[in-house]
Amino acid sequence: NIDREALAKDLGFSGLCMNSLDAVSDRDFIAEFLFFGSLLGVHLSQWAEDLIIYGSGEFRYVAMSDAYSTGSSLMPQKKNPDALELLRGKSGRNIGDLIGLLTTLKGLPSTYNKDLQEDKELLFDCVDTLNACIPIATGVMSTLKPNPERMRGGLAGEMLATDLADYLVRKGVPFRETHHIAGEAVALAEERGCDLVDLKHKDLKPLHEAFEPDVENVWSMEASVECRSAIGGTSKAAVLSQAKVLMAEIGNVDQK
Repeated sequence: NIDREALAKDLGFSGLCMNSLDAVSDRDFIAEFLFFGSLLGVHLSQWAEDLIIYGSGEFRYVAMSDAYSTGSSLMPQKKNPDALELLRGKSGRNIGDLIGLLTTLKGLPSTYNKDLQEDKELLFDCVDTLNACIPIATGVMSTLKPNPERMRGGLAGEMLATDLADYLVRKGVPFRETHHIAGEAVALAEERGCDLVDLKHKDLKPLHEAFEPDVENVWSMEASVECRSAIGGTSKAAVLSQAKVLMAEIGNVDQK
């Protein structure tokens, strides 16, 4: 008799498969890895799309390094985000690997069938794709140049409408009411052809009696960002705290 437990220990396995029929046909571990690869690809694709949009001529919030972009063959002044577009496209390949395996598995009876040899091509393709994508994503991020001035230029007074509603909440007005009042303030600004932040206390007072002169302090992008200091918030301290947690997690992965 074979001592399977001793054999598993000698081979470095974590345990035994208790059913021999399942042992030769189970491919859950490959399906789970392919799902991981697919989901990672989706996250990289979404991240890439954000940077493609923010790097476009309409925004120009970020600029990519020439090492990860190319000039247009037709328009010399245009810089194409090739690396990001390829990252976005490769996510479909990872998803295809997962769907391919699941489609193979769905019609198989118990025990081993020759169809299962298809698992290796899909697994290896996913591994190769991720090994190519992750260094490219790292390179894009490490060489990316933000454009703070363009980002500031994209700010609009209407973004502070929620802050106006929050101001009234702090004055004791229920949010179900402040939401509509802030909307009325936005409509008033549009009617007058001005920005929301151009409205003064005297303009807002008729909308609700809770408005006081200090309401004009709401018209500050910096204050809006800094007042959201909870975990996961937008304040500088909260963002730096998030960065610290991420760096610690990266350090733990490197140590492993």
